[in-house]
Amino acid sequence: MSDPNPPQTPDSPPAPQGLAAIERALATLPLAPGVYRMLDAKGDALYVGKARSLKRRVAAYTQLSRLPERLRRMVFETRSLEVVTTGSEAEALLLEANLIKRLRPRFNIVLRDDKSYPWLVMTEDHPFPQIAKHRGERRKGASYWGPFASAWAVNQTLTALQKVFLLRTCRDTVFDSRTRPCLLHQIKRCSAPCVERVSKEDYAALVREAKDFLGGGIPSLQRKLAAEMEEAADKLEFERAASLRDRIRGLTHVQGSDRINLDGVNDADVVALHQMAGQSCVQVFFFRGGRNNGNRPFFLSHAKAEQGAEEVLGAFLAQLYDDLPPPPLVLVSHDPKDAPLLAEALSLKAGRKVEIHRPQRGEKRAAMDHAATNAREAIERRMAEGAAQADLLAGVARIFDLPAPPERVEVYDNSHIMGTSAYGVMIAAGPSGFLKSAYRKYAIKGPAPAMAPAPGPAPAPRGGDDFAMMREVFERRFGRALKEDPGRAGESWPDLVIIDGGAGQLSAAREILAELGVDDIPLVAMAKGPDRDAGREWFHQAGRPPIQLPPRDAVLYYLQRLRDEAHRFAIATHRTGRSKALVRSELDDVPGVGAALKRKLLNHFGSARGVRNAALADLENAPGIGPAVARRIHGHFHPGAGPGRVNDS
Repeated sequence: MSDPNPPQTPDSPPAPQGLAAIERALATLPLAPGVYRMLDAKGDALYVGKARSLKRRVAAYTQLSRLPERLRRMVFETRSLEVVTTGSEAEALLLEANLIKRLRPRFNIVLRDDKSYPWLVMTEDHPFPQIAKHRGERRKGASYWGPFASAWAVNQTLTALQKVFLLRTCRDTVFDSRTRPCLLHQIKRCSAPCVERVSKEDYAALVREAKDFLGGGIPSLQRKLAAEMEEAADKLEFERAASLRDRIRGLTHVQGSDRINLDGVNDADVVALHQMAGQSCVQVFFFRGGRNNGNRPFFLSHAKAEQGAEEVLGAFLAQLYDDLPPPPLVLVSHDPKDAPLLAEALSLKAGRKVEIHRPQRGEKRAAMDHAATNAREAIERRMAEGAAQADLLAGVARIFDLPAPPERVEVYDNSHIMGTSAYGVMIAAGPSGFLKSAYRKYAIKGPAPAMAPAPGPAPAPRGGDDFAMMREVFERRFGRALKEDPGRAGESWPDLVIIDGGAGQLSAAREILAELGVDDIPLVAMAKGPDRDAGREWFHQAGRPPIQLPPRDAVLYYLQRLRDEAHRFAIATHRTGRSKALVRSELDDVPGVGAALKRKLLNHFGSARGVRNAALADLENAPGIGPAVARRIHGHFHPGAGPGRVNDS
């Protein structure tokens, strides 16, 4: 495919439209700090930047000879510019990070991570507070600790809290319905407050100790428990002493299980960057309350050659803390670009001082080296996986006689039950694996693939149903692609299309694509083998006899994974659509019947069927239903019944 962003050449004028758009905007730009957005012809953000002076910063883009190639291409595509002024440059930096994460402009360094972070939550609106894992928005009446790098990390801490402090993790509804202790009490992970095996005062003491633990008070807590254990032993309370001993062992295990620790540091993040072959990986270790809350690798999208470690790390930190509260101390492997400004912005966001520090020696430097090693290993694994993926795609090209390994493979499937909730889906994959953001689902809008069963003999199956579904999906998918990108210059066009089926499906798909004018995309039909055995699939391609691959062939496994992923996505999409359909009622189709009126009808008649079978007089006598609405409802279900016994006078 051709490059969607061709570089300028001496024979062409230097981005006349882009320069003109920027020069027009310059006439009205203020000297105040703020954020600017470069937009393309569609209005999509190409680049988001912050500035101490908007007018001076944007004016720099008119000096094309001083810009790197990446920004020259950005100017070439620019058609308009939008700005937002802020009170300070620090506020502009925070707004810039937020917009970059939300808009994901092509010419920015983008943190491609849309996963939320797990936290620990302790409810405080219950006599016996619950400790649990939490994601999403915070609510009042609860305390939170985190973030944790992963669900595994928070589960480890939750298990430790159960062992050491015996706090309940069950929901309030379960707590209220218990009549005897659950299994967690039997394995000594809960004090069973649900059946009063612990007093309210003793449970409150456990809660205070747990909060002290989560706040970093492990040493003092251990000393306190040790003193209580000795006291219990002196009083010959051996069962209580043994329980305290087990809790002390649990605390010791928690301390020894951390891979790296920072003595004397309560809350901090260790952020290490490693770059290799034009790719960047940032490894982050989260420390809260003196404990290691786990680590997480982040891979960034950016130009391969132009951005150095300082610029990449600065952009990463601003986006990382866009939706996370920054800790008081951030340890970094490289001094980020505009570090003082970044520290000021994070302090503004946190409401207290935030320090960005590059350690040179001691335990902090050792922790940084450990994080940097993790970053290097993560990027090496990713590159190795990419190399293996490249080998598989090269094998696909060899088997199907493609001119080059495909950059984008699309697989299509559909799912329905007797014609209901019919969906077609498309998944995509490439050198980096499955392209989840490119997945598409298509609710079938045309005639149902099969009629719902009606009273009487079952109708004969309609052989063209799946073909009709495929036609609609292809028309919508490729029709839109032709409309948006008729020159096929973008990256959204597939290099290979795989459909589920045999020679018949292949012939129908080729005919549909030919009618759309898309007859140059390689098309393969993947048919299940005899008895639907995996490993005995037949592959059909135009102009070639069908083939089977060796049962243990790596490329066969890859193609099976693609087919299974499409099938999984189709089934999941169908189930979601079916669930939505199940909560619908035939009353939803009655004109003028809203949610409140529907609730009254269902409460009075018991079901939608009861409403459908009700006489006009019964509808008129229903509470909240007047004569006009009753006639409308009765007429909807009995269109040929006439006005019935209605007094129009």
